[in-house]
Amino acid sequence: MFIDFKIPDYDRFPKELDALLAELESSVEALLAKERRDYRDFVRPFMEGFERLDRFFTPLSHLNSVENSESTQKAYEACLPKLSHFHTRLSQNRALYEAFLAVEGATSAQREVLRQEIRDFRLSGVDLDDEQKARLEAIDLRLSELNNRFAQNLLDATNAYELIVEDEKDVAGIPESDLKQAETVKDGKKVWRFTLQAPSYMAYMSYGPNRELRETLYRAYTTRAPENAEVIDEILRLRFEKAEILGFSRYSELSLVTKAAPNDEAVVGFLERLAEVSAPKAKEEAKRLQALAKEDGIERLESYDVAYYSEKLKKRELDFDDEITRPWFEQIRVLEGMLGFLGKLFGIEFVEVEVPVWNEKVRVFDLVEGGEAFARVYFDLEARKSKRGGAWMHDWQTAHEDESGVRHPASAFVVCNFPPSSETAPSLLRHDDVVTLFHEIGHAIHHLFSKVPERFVSGIHGVAWDVVEFPSQFLENFAYERAVLSRFAYHYESGEPLPEEIYDKIEKSRNFLAAMGMVRQLEFALFDFLLHQKLYQGDEIQALLDALRRRLSPIQPPAYNRFQWGFSHIFAGGYAAGYYSYKWAEVLSADAFFACFDGGEIVRDKIEGYRRHILHKGGSEPMDALYRAWLGRDPDPDALLALYGLKERS
Repeated sequence: MFIDFKIPDYDRFPKELDALLAELESSVEALLAKERRDYRDFVRPFMEGFERLDRFFTPLSHLNSVENSESTQKAYEACLPKLSHFHTRLSQNRALYEAFLAVEGATSAQREVLRQEIRDFRLSGVDLDDEQKARLEAIDLRLSELNNRFAQNLLDATNAYELIVEDEKDVAGIPESDLKQAETVKDGKKVWRFTLQAPSYMAYMSYGPNRELRETLYRAYTTRAPENAEVIDEILRLRFEKAEILGFSRYSELSLVTKAAPNDEAVVGFLERLAEVSAPKAKEEAKRLQALAKEDGIERLESYDVAYYSEKLKKRELDFDDEITRPWFEQIRVLEGMLGFLGKLFGIEFVEVEVPVWNEKVRVFDLVEGGEAFARVYFDLEARKSKRGGAWMHDWQTAHEDESGVRHPASAFVVCNFPPSSETAPSLLRHDDVVTLFHEIGHAIHHLFSKVPERFVSGIHGVAWDVVEFPSQFLENFAYERAVLSRFAYHYESGEPLPEEIYDKIEKSRNFLAAMGMVRQLEFALFDFLLHQKLYQGDEIQALLDALRRRLSPIQPPAYNRFQWGFSHIFAGGYAAGYYSYKWAEVLSADAFFACFDGGEIVRDKIEGYRRHILHKGGSEPMDALYRAWLGRDPDPDALLALYGLKERS
């Protein structure tokens, strides 16, 4: 059954967590006291404890991201050491480890649970002596605190900054929808307020005509949270110490143990091959931007000019500005149209339900098949000050069977930061926002469609980190297809459908400056991975990033740029020595899309196979095995370059 979302009592929450953790530890001791320990009677009750914990704790974790306040921060920070200690005690419990070694699985999914659990016991230090175990526990606790501090510092810095523009000529050319969001009053006079939150920041960087103000905003954005410099140093020291304790020579090796990539050389080689093809093309693209900027008297194109002149170049070369798509992508219609498309694609229904939520803008849908709701998804799509930036999917309940054979449904949250609606204006999306929404629902579908009965490998659980982006990237490709967009692309005032010429321009713009975008992501990925191959501290971190930029980036950022202070993916998320995953998984998603969408038509048997072999199976088998079972082959390594128009499709 689904559980209702409840806003917790933040003051009581840490004590309630104490009680739950004590109960779960007692249940583990009771399991170990059993004489007979087979899979159903031992492993399934063990997994059920973690489901209970997620059901209890996830609402607080979620609220700390979407309704951040002193109360959520205080409760969340108080819980981190409790959770860290609980997980460490279990993962270093020798008796529990030996019990798992003795259990046999009857199905491939059960055997995968056992394989992953035994691996994770070892990675948690179950074989270490007591002194090393204690040190590892202290490291894990401190890392969880530092990750949270990094994220909070970044959110605080983002919310603390504003740029007030008083002269109307300095906002000339900025889209009306963005100006309405920025408009405010100061000393009785109309002014415009821009912040470091993504919709506001990108509006001025992309369309703001005053170059000095663009640099002011860019400098503020790329130097946010300087206190994170010390946080980064400590995080890196602790990661390398942890790797050494566990017998690895570097943190990157430890990271890859749970991923699909076989070794460091494979990752770096993969990224370098992409760079070899992309970097020369990126330099040619940058020359086109520089030539356009020179017409305005700018002799040297800077990083804070790139978004502005990219939009101008797109307008000149393609007669297209993504901003012109906004009137046709009203958020409510887009969401409902997307769900209608997905329902038809996968043979289900999305039925809106009225259930408790944390914000009046949140919408909730049940996924229904054969008249029965098997999953639930919450959409929180609009930006607000209390929400951290970006877009993400957060799983809550996980589909599984308990020890009694009772089936439990899945639920998840989809979170974005689209322009907020008001009483007088709807939330209007650019086409790239539509792509983002498709990406995040792709993650959710991967979690919600699972039919795996074993909780630890159901949905996104147990899926290697470097392939978990595959279903989300796969789905975002459909957001460029005319047959899909025509379901919801109607003018929010007139009701007129999106004109054919704009469809054509969206399609042509897909790979506009694609090489520069590719190189930017490769820079991030190589920086992350190399940063975890040996210990860097202080100025060494910036030196590594600068060296990569000199080699790869067609436009060198200003010396003051401190991108790493805001690189939350690797310092506050799960992507340490794993940012390469986006491109690694994109090889699968590109190849899969070519297989499923051929000549403008959906290949029905391939889509049905995708649902059966990929979505239904979750993490129950390695993704390479699931992929081969689906298409009967490995993915084409050149599919990614072909999708970006950087290489002819073979």
